[in-house]
Amino acid sequence: MPKLKLPAIDDVVAIDIHTHAEEPCGCHADDGYDDFQAQMAEYFKSPNKHPPTVPETAAYYRSKNIAAVIFPVDAERETGFRRYNNYEMLEVASEHLDVLIPFVSIDPHKGKLGAREARKLIEEYGVRGFKFHPTMQGFYANDRMAYPLYEEINNGGAIALFHTGQTGVGSGMPGGMGMRLKYSNPMYMDDVAADFPDLKIILAHPSFPWQEEALSVATHKPNVYIDLSGWSPKYFPPILVRYINSILQDKMLFGSDWPVITPDRWLSDFAKIEIRDEIRPKVLKANARKLLGI
Repeated sequence: MPKLKLPAIDDVVAIDIHTHAEEPCGCHADDGYDDFQAQMAEYFKSPNKHPPTVPETAAYYRSKNIAAVIFPVDAERETGFRRYNNYEMLEVASEHLDVLIPFVSIDPHKGKLGAREARKLIEEYGVRGFKFHPTMQGFYANDRMAYPLYEEINNGGAIALFHTGQTGVGSGMPGGMGMRLKYSNPMYMDDVAADFPDLKIILAHPSFPWQEEALSVATHKPNVYIDLSGWSPKYFPPILVRYINSILQDKMLFGSDWPVITPDRWLSDFAKIEIRDEIRPKVLKANARKLLGI
């Protein structure tokens, strides 16, 4: 397939920086994944009882005139759920580049193999970002084991997007499905931002219960941004709203966490909270456009 091209951003009303490609194949082996997804849907009170496919996701975003960054999560080592091959996801998404901006995911435990795959994805396919989920992948972001992978992402000028804070993954399941929240404290990403000062880093989600740590890292490190996905804006803590309206107004990014939270729900609630009028366009589109280099 040819290198990825970017959507016509002038024409869209917003850029959703955080959506999930859960079903590139549209089918799944019986490995417990369906029970996991059903629990996720219950936790988020999602209208989607089973994850939509990538084409279904593209159709939704096309109908809303919104561009979307979309990615899988490579967590097969920790979860036992089959990894969605990055190349497979890119092939499916490449048919919908009018609205989709595909990112990829590599478990850093894959070591040199993962680093080599990252280099190929950037150089041959034009991939612009990589999704990490420390809790699902079972690692601290500042573990030197992950640094060869970060080096390839940094050298390629791509973005590293890290899940932070509590997760709905495994919530309500026995032992939380073995997921450990401690890995996703955003303070561990501070080391990564210091050691790779040119690496563009996104801290995903309001980082409960470590919101102030996330704000501190994003304030202190010029290369760190925050996406606002995974929560309805009506639940944003006051300190987060205060920072959106002030010193981090150029580093806050709209994200929904599709399919568990829809842009319709997120945007409706965002319109009701006290955000300054001149800042709303930055959050919804301008900041992501600058970060993505579009």
